Amino acid sequence: IIDDQLTTRLRHDLAENYLAKEDSGVQNLGIDSMNVVDCHILSIGHMLRTHKLVCFDMDSTLIEQEVIVELAKTAGVGEQVETITEAAMRGEIDFDESFVQRVSLLEGISTTVLDDICARLTLSTGARTTISAFKALGYHTVLLSGGFTYFARYVAEQLGIDEVHANNLDIEEDEVTGHVQMPIVNGAKKASIVAHIAERMGIEMSQVVCVGDGANDLPMMANADLGVAYHAKSIVQARADAAVNVTGLEGVLY
Repeated sequence: IIDDQLTTRLRHDLAENYLAKEDSGVQNLGIDSMNVVDCHILSIGHMLRTHKLVCFDMDSTLIEQEVIVELAKTAGVGEQVETITEAAMRGEIDFDESFVQRVSLLEGISTTVLDDICARLTLSTGARTTISAFKALGYHTVLLSGGFTYFARYVAEQLGIDEVHANNLDIEEDEVTGHVQMPIVNGAKKASIVAHIAERMGIEMSQVVCVGDGANDLPMMANADLGVAYHAKSIVQARADAAVNVTGLEGVLY
């Protein structure tokens, strides 16, 4: 509670100071004074521990899009899928249920559009710098996605990420079937994968950092030593150790 109060006060004072130095035109742009600066209060333990494993969500974290929404747009059901996705990321509906609903709406999409969607994906600001920095510092980098391996591997290749875990996209006769392959990489599965990787590396969870934006990222963030919310939903920001709202992904490095 004290950390939250201090963070709020510091963000407010720093933002007010920033805006006071700008001309009045800045304020007229409707900039939220609380979204001008990021401020993080971490324990000495967090700051002094040597972390070795960093795990990132993909959609709206490493990339700006939600891939399943991009897929849905090609099938003419973009708005329906986006509504379900947003509700799931806010934690309003069960992720597995939402995933089954969304994938069923993708039935009949031709595999020829998959590469086109990859070409449309935009890496988040600072993503290349962030992954390069972590790797230079000796971290093992992992992409964990509730999306699909086809796109996750593409993004991981672009960024040089070491390891990928995501859902398989079920395809028959060059078309998406709309069926879900089990098990689904949901919040619990993400947390389990992170724990397994840490065990495989012979490190403690106190050496793990997890970054995400949605409710399905909360379990892995809670188990890690440091959970960072990146431009995240309110429920995720409230439970994370730190929240990046202003900078690009490079804010995670601080």
